[in-house]
Amino acid sequence: MTLPQELSAEQRAREDDLVQRVLRSFDDCEKPRLDQVLRSLVRHLHAFLREVRLTEAEWKTGIDFLTEAGHVTDDKRQEFVLLSDVLGVSMQTIAMNNEVYGDATEATVFGPFFVDGSPRIDNGGDIAFGAQGQPCWVEGTVTDSEGKPVPGARIDVWEADHDGLYDVQYDDDRVAARAHLLTDEDGGYRFWAITPTPYPIPHDGPVGRLLAAAGRSPMRASHLHFMVTAPGTRRLVTHIFVRGDELLGTDAVFGVKESLVKDFVQQPAGTLPPDGRPVDHDWARVRFDIVLAPAASPTGTPASAAPSSRSAATWTSRSEPRTSTS
Repeated sequence: MTLPQELSAEQRAREDDLVQRVLRSFDDCEKPRLDQVLRSLVRHLHAFLREVRLTEAEWKTGIDFLTEAGHVTDDKRQEFVLLSDVLGVSMQTIAMNNEVYGDATEATVFGPFFVDGSPRIDNGGDIAFGAQGQPCWVEGTVTDSEGKPVPGARIDVWEADHDGLYDVQYDDDRVAARAHLLTDEDGGYRFWAITPTPYPIPHDGPVGRLLAAAGRSPMRASHLHFMVTAPGTRRLVTHIFVRGDELLGTDAVFGVKESLVKDFVQQPAGTLPPDGRPVDHDWARVRFDIVLAPAASPTGTPASAAPSSRSAATWTSRSEPRTSTS
């Protein structure tokens, strides 16, 4: 922490004394982890306040911001998770809880639009269920960290449609652009989807105003969600991104990783797809080979817990209209 040189020794001593008094207030805490977290929070929070020399007016602005975020948040929208996402806190937490393990596929943000109970399709099936967009053939294999195929791995996939909307953002009960399937005996998988398109995160609330004030875009780079689970392996939550998307470097939630950027190869109309399905217009294809880490690393890091509801981080609901970028 760097404090202004012009501060008097007495002023520094007063500020230091306050920090120590707050820290001592936790001396009777009987929960070691809580004690550790609270003490670290106090140290870092006070260091931030002292470094930027926060004014009382700025403090009030911050309190008002958090209060509004609380008012906006309900069972259909989680503004605090959105704030966590745009500050990179969500991705940092994911990075820490999905330690590097050999060539295991990298994880990224879960996103707000996962839904339990998606329809099952067979290998080669179509997850679109009427969602509009360019057809896209997706294929790959799932292996463990030793390169062995993982048969029967469950792959949940979901994405936005051509207009940048997920099915749950519409006012009806459609189920579209989402499904799950199982890998075959060789660990292979394949399905039809739609080529991903970019879309904005909700920016009609305090987090959106924060982004605007900071000169940041609310747009997410084009992506297709995957969640892969199999016995004995660490649950993988990830995306694949479209190479060439101009938003790769400015993804609003910092979810892009180079290893997850893939070639969505364009195919002209009349090109025969791998499954022989007749396609009378252009389509795309992409390959995504997935490597799963063991359920626990050699250091004992546990596998991430699977979500228990439609979403662990809801931003918007079925009934909320899409927020425009205009």
